[in-house]
Amino acid sequence: MFNIFQRKNYYWLLFLGVILLLGIFFRFFNLNEKVYWHDEAYTSLRISGYTKAEFVHQVFDGQVIGVNSIQKYQRPNSEKGVTDTINSLAVDDSQHPPLYYVMLRLWVQIFGNSIIAIRSLSAIISLLAFPCIYWLCLELFESPRIALTSLVILAVSPLHILYAQEARQFSLWTVTILLESAVMLRAIRLRHQLWWRVYAVTVALGLYTFLFSGLVAIAHGIYIIVRERFRFTKTIKAYLTATSIGLIAFIPWIVVVINNLEQIDQTTASVQTRLSISSLVSAWLTNITYLFGDFWRYEPFFPDLNFPGLRLGKFLTPLILILVIYSFLFVYRQASPRVWLFIFILSGVTGLALILPDVIIGGKLSFRPRYFMPSYIGIQLAVSYLLATQIMSANLITRKFWQMILVILVCIGVLSCSVSSQAETWWNKGSHANPQIARIINKTNKPLLISSNNSLNIGDLMSLSHLLSEKVQIQLVIEPKMPQIPKGFSQIFLYNPSKAFQSKLEEKYKLNLADKRGRLWQIENKTE
Repeated sequence: MFNIFQRKNYYWLLFLGVILLLGIFFRFFNLNEKVYWHDEAYTSLRISGYTKAEFVHQVFDGQVIGVNSIQKYQRPNSEKGVTDTINSLAVDDSQHPPLYYVMLRLWVQIFGNSIIAIRSLSAIISLLAFPCIYWLCLELFESPRIALTSLVILAVSPLHILYAQEARQFSLWTVTILLESAVMLRAIRLRHQLWWRVYAVTVALGLYTFLFSGLVAIAHGIYIIVRERFRFTKTIKAYLTATSIGLIAFIPWIVVVINNLEQIDQTTASVQTRLSISSLVSAWLTNITYLFGDFWRYEPFFPDLNFPGLRLGKFLTPLILILVIYSFLFVYRQASPRVWLFIFILSGVTGLALILPDVIIGGKLSFRPRYFMPSYIGIQLAVSYLLATQIMSANLITRKFWQMILVILVCIGVLSCSVSSQAETWWNKGSHANPQIARIINKTNKPLLISSNNSLNIGDLMSLSHLLSEKVQIQLVIEPKMPQIPKGFSQIFLYNPSKAFQSKLEEKYKLNLADKRGRLWQIENKTE
């Protein structure tokens, strides 16, 4: 199919080129269209070098301030340097290692602090996944055909494109997973110490990108042990040595994490809520389909769009899941043990590490697809193997059928990316209500926005500041302190109050709901 020396395959090469160009296009198209949400706002807080405590202490003081006073804490400045960025993470959010944030800090110092500039780093990094997955497939399958098929699937995968457009470390994590895996397989094949040294570097890079990279290294270790039939061979010794070196390089941040375990527990409190097994299973299955398509999620974000996306989604979701399951069965039956073992272990270790605690102890960490990147890469490898093998079948009907499946899968991805690229928010975002809230506030002549440190307000208010007009004035307090509302404003709004805060205000004022999601209220004086 992909032999470039055969004229009959030029159409497939053209198809490949078009898909790759579309994949690149969607990664950079409308980078500033979607809401700069809660987590991304915290990314900006980190690169500014301020801690959450400093931000709250200096801004939530009851004084009336402008929008720029909030954005000041979301951009680099002369008062704070790179070491302050690292310190902000260490103090507030040590579950996120500093590599991506230091890179982003240096990036915005050169290219500016606009949303496009900030998100463009993730988009550029995501392009490195193209050569990395190609290399991984060559090492694993020894087939350029499978490598190119996997590249096509990755290029227009909605999941990868969404995280390529987000100011978080997950596109970098995807690259490190692919690179670490490819280097490991090459080190096993060549049995050369140089490649094990490179593997040690990739282990350290992965850990400094995201803590769950430890699961990737564990998966690699299990794979090597099983492959070596549980004998303590030179390969296992080389793996243990390289992994230990990578871990030793990560010790400074391990110390930071240990010293901040209580803070991590508070930060992750939102994922400790117990969900029913049915809700978890539904989320796991739905999230897998996002690898290939998600345009049926358009309805909450395009309520006026007359498009039968939800009905198509109910039809396509089970078909995609069947394709994934069949891919694993096909790999197990047709591929060599070293191939299916790698795919099964890479997918299973991370998946089970996230799923079992939620099922046994309770929580919803496995609810979030971004943590399953190693598992999703394994799924994509399995599907790529199936498609690339079958579209070269000797049977004409079989070959045409699977070529059609590949084209349909790519079209689903392209359609999904086309729809989501026009949305101001999507399923991978939070702060969904902020765009509509900003429109309501910005329509008024002289508005005052009041809020407190209730719930997720700190991050959501930082997010909202990117949407508000400069005419908007803001008054923020730390509960249970109540604001002294000044006069002279045409409209006074209250953003996401706690029940106690709302009840206290209602003793003196009349509160009217201003948006459908129940996060914005309009404050009026009570009529005598």
